[in-house]
Formats: sequence, structure tokens, C-alpha cells
Amino acid sequence: MITERGGILDKTRVRPIRHLMNPLDFTVDELEKLFDLAGDIEREPAKYAKVCEGKKLATCFYEPSTRTRLSFEAAMLNLGGEVLGFSEASSSSAAKGESVSDTIRVISCYADICAMRHPKEGAAYVAASKSLIPVINAGDGGHQHPTQTLTDLLTIRSLRGSLSGFTIGLCGDLKFGRTVHSLINALTRYSDVRFIFISPEELKVPDYITDMLDEKGIGYEEVISLEDVIDKLDILYMTRVQRERFFNEEDYVRLKDFYILTKDKLDKAKSDMMVLHPLPRVNEISVEIDDDPRAAYFKQAQYGVYVRMALILTLLGMEPV
Repeated sequence: MITERGGILDKTRVRPIRHLMNPLDFTVDELEKLFDLAGDIEREPAKYAKVCEGKKLATCFYEPSTRTRLSFEAAMLNLGGEVLGFSEASSSSAAKGESVSDTIRVISCYADICAMRHPKEGAAYVAASKSLIPVINAGDGGHQHPTQTLTDLLTIRSLRGSLSGFTIGLCGDLKFGRTVHSLINALTRYSDVRFIFISPEELKVPDYITDMLDEKGIGYEEVISLEDVIDKLDILYMTRVQRERFFNEEDYVRLKDFYILTKDKLDKAKSDMMVLHPLPRVNEISVEIDDDPRAAYFKQAQYGVYVRMALILTLLGMEPV
């Protein structure tokens, strides 16, 4: 396939451009291959250290991020590639009024692949529709966060050995939490996964999620108390109450400490329950839990680098030498 980049014909691209906007963009079989590749990267990182030499990743982040942006940058650097981009809208031409469409057209001239985070839902889709390079949605508003979902799936698969046959409790901000929405959608494709949604009434999971579960005949519970259900869980997925998603400070202050996972609460859980969190943590998980073997959220962050390395290689169509 011959594409045009900045008016110059690029004959080096021989495969269609593929983007990642939604975790469901990959089939279950494709995800298995991706996770197998991530596992190989974890075992033999030296084999992949120069695979992306001469390739550039653009990180276009229109809102603050630490883990996602740095994990993408670490992933590309670990593959021997280079990184360019911006970490906030004010340091890009968006501050001058440039559109996402124009930005990605320009970035397509400079880089081989792009990771984009934007506060507006659908912004990454707009970029992908105009881009001449693969675009990865690194989070768009409260909508999707597919690479966090891939990280979550890889973590569960690696630590439990399977993505089927468990009960997962999702706790905290289930209304605005894009990580939660993406993960629920992804897990519906696996067998015998049971959901328990734990949130205050104001932060319940959106109707479109529960409607989707009802249509698929997948059972779920909605509860307010974490203590009442923690002994049923194989996985507890904690989330923070996101200050930046609230319209007023009063509602945020009222709800921000609604759930705090403490040692006393964890003592009621199964001995092999896994505690996950997409991070950043504020105070919803007590630091006294960090040394508990069930606390897997820092391992989860490491798996995020492996899966993003595998994703970059997959979208670029590259194999280790």
C-alpha cells in the first residue's frame, strides 16, 4: 500500500494502517498473541532492545498524565526507538487554536506512531480518521482507555493464569472512570466472569454498561458497601474519585473518601484475592496494604510497559531481529 505523507509518496509502508481506539478493536485471539508477545518481552527484554531503531513515537497529551505517558515513552525507548511530543495542551499549538485533525496531519510527517490523550470523548477517533500513521487512544475523556485495559487484562492473565472464571469487584468512581468502562466491556468476551459494582448512588456505573450486560445475559450486582461483598471477590479493582471530572468542588469533597481500603477490610478478603488499581492513588488504598502479597497495582504498572511495547510492535508490524 502506498500512502502520501506531507505530499511525498511513502513506499516503505506495505500494510494497512491500524489504530487502537477501543480494547474491542482486537479480537480475543489477537489479544492472546499480543499478551504472548508481552510475556516474551518480559522474559527476554534484550531481544527487543533494538527492534525499533530509527522509529519515532509521538506522545500527544492534551491533559496531564504520569504513568500512561511515561510508560509509552519507556516502552518505545526500551525498543530502541525515539520519542517526541508534548505533555499538555498549553505547550502545543492547540493553545493557538489548532485542531486535532491538523495536529495529527503534521505529526504524521514527523513520527511513525502516535499515542494521544485528550479530555474530549472521540478526539482520538478524529485523529485516527485523518492520520497517516497508527494512532493509539491513550484516554479520551470519560470514554475509553484501551491501553490501561490491555494492561489490566495482561496483569490478570499473568497473575491468575486465565481471563475466565472469577468474580471481580469494581469499586469507587464507576460513573466517570474510563478504565472501568473499558475493562467491563473487554471482560464480557470471556467466560464465567462475574461483576460486582461497588459505588455510591451518585457514582453508579452508567446505564449503557448495565444495559449491555443485560442484553448479553451477564449477571452483576450493584452494592454500596465494600465490606459486605469483599469476601466474595477474586479481584478487587479500586479506583479514585476523579476531581477533574466533577462540575463542583462540593460534590467531590463529599465523595472523595467514600471508599478507603484498609488492612482491617482486607483481612476479610480471600487469601489470594488480587487488588488492582489503575493509579494514581490518592487515599483510597491505605499505604499499609502495599506490602501485602495481594497488592498487585505496582506490578500492574510494570505490565503496562510490556503490553505497550507489544502494542507498538504489533501496530508497526515489526518483529524482533
